[in-house]
Amino acid sequence: MRRRNLYFVYPLIVFILLVLLFPFFVMVSTALKPLEEVYATPPHWIPRTIRWANFSDIWVKYPMGAYFKNSFIVALGATLVNMAFCIPAAYAVARLRFRSKSFIMYLILVVQMFSPIIVVISLFKIIARLGLLNTLLSLILTNSVFTLTFSIWLLGGYFRNVPKEIEEAALIDGCTRLQAIVRVLLPVAMPGVVTTIIYTFITAWNEFMFALTFIQSMDKRPLTLGLYNFIGRWTVQWQYLMAAALLALLPVVILFFFIERELVHGLAGGAVKG
Repeated sequence: MRRRNLYFVYPLIVFILLVLLFPFFVMVSTALKPLEEVYATPPHWIPRTIRWANFSDIWVKYPMGAYFKNSFIVALGATLVNMAFCIPAAYAVARLRFRSKSFIMYLILVVQMFSPIIVVISLFKIIARLGLLNTLLSLILTNSVFTLTFSIWLLGGYFRNVPKEIEEAALIDGCTRLQAIVRVLLPVAMPGVVTTIIYTFITAWNEFMFALTFIQSMDKRPLTLGLYNFIGRWTVQWQYLMAAALLALLPVVILFFFIERELVHGLAGGAVKG
């Protein structure tokens, strides 16, 4: 009976994977096509002529290097700021007892429910008053703020799952609370820390609305806003847009590939120490 069920499950899994991967196939196919094949009717799903020059053209004709650098600065800066506030806040809600703790946590969760577009006008006025318009710092601050609430909930859950006895043993051995957090709690809760880092970095890397609102200069644009250059008033340079989008995926994939090892090591280390 189980084997019969597998005969239906495997084709279903393959079908779902094909549906999910089809947009990526179209992206890669379009990135390798010359212009005349992009608008061919009927469309050619597999390029008849592979044009690798699409990837070099976007670096020559457009400042892709500056776009990548700006996106990396914003994503890395937002991640660092987020973690600097998230770790102590998550520790406080997981370990400390204070009045209205549950209410504050639900209030933080309510903030996460609001769409950023609701507050974009208010944020624009605040950023303008602070003199941060057209700066990467404005994107770092806004991205770190809007990822902070979910990060606190996520990391706080990992901290609550770490036995208090481990931390108390470190305090008895002479560690201060800060040393106990850095030397004992964070290594054990490393899977949660890594997951929070991945979430914050990817969210800041893919952010578009704040960049469109706060940035005017071409040299300050992040990658998501730089992709707009391939969309004209009368036509869209699909071959360049898909090539740039494909390159934009690579840093996130590489980051996850390297940090995934740390995630597994953190899980193993937490199991041993627990």
